[in-house]
Amino acid sequence: MTSPSEIQTTTKKEIKFLDGPQSRWYDFKYAISVFFEFIKGFRALHFVGPCVTVFGSARFKEDHPYYKQARELSARIAELGFTIITGGGPGIMEAANRGAKDVGGRSVGCNIVLPIEQYPNRYLDKWVDIKYFFLRKVLLVKYSYAFIVMPGGYGTMDEFFESVTLVQTKKIKIFPIIIFDKQYHEHLLEHNQRMSEEGTISAKDPSLFLVTDSMDEAIAYIKEKSILGFGLKPAQPPKPFWGLFEKGLKSAFTPLQSFINQKKET
Repeated sequence: MTSPSEIQTTTKKEIKFLDGPQSRWYDFKYAISVFFEFIKGFRALHFVGPCVTVFGSARFKEDHPYYKQARELSARIAELGFTIITGGGPGIMEAANRGAKDVGGRSVGCNIVLPIEQYPNRYLDKWVDIKYFFLRKVLLVKYSYAFIVMPGGYGTMDEFFESVTLVQTKKIKIFPIIIFDKQYHEHLLEHNQRMSEEGTISAKDPSLFLVTDSMDEAIAYIKEKSILGFGLKPAQPPKPFWGLFEKGLKSAFTPLQSFINQKKET
């Protein structure tokens, strides 16, 4: 009978390890591209102030209940003094940016560059176009003091789980994460419970986020965990460093309508 050690030795001898493209030049160019995308994002968003990020599907139209919820909730958050930041696209993202504009709040987007061009929605004061999804997520996390998870698909779940993992592992501070709409997220919550029961997450990990259908509860949670928790105060006028050609938030906002008109003409 063959012993386990003999099987392992035989297997190792028989393995032909695979090889693939390992272009150092490609990797170097990619690293440089990522670096400059980071710099572009940091420069564009440096003056946006404390933000609340709203995640959600790009597929809901303005007559959908989820769109209306996102618009109303974002308006109420903007009234607290936060800048609303989203992925800059349509659907829930548009609704959130639109809600901020409804009440005179600030509205910002990190638009992803796709093979089929996705234009920024028309309710943005300022936006930045980003090539890479992972870099876009960094920006959506970096400037935020709270995260709102509205109904969405794979992208929204990816953003939720990354945010909660960063909080869980203490890679970022304990910023509030709010899952809105209990019924839509019912199976997600069941899966979280299953992970807790199986021991793949800690029993206390579900307390890292709030699940609610109440806008009043969501607003109170943000006031407690973000404004009071981090000692946020009314903003002073930004002081741009002219050596870096910074203009500040207000003067740097790009008129979106002229962009849309330009696209239509082309």
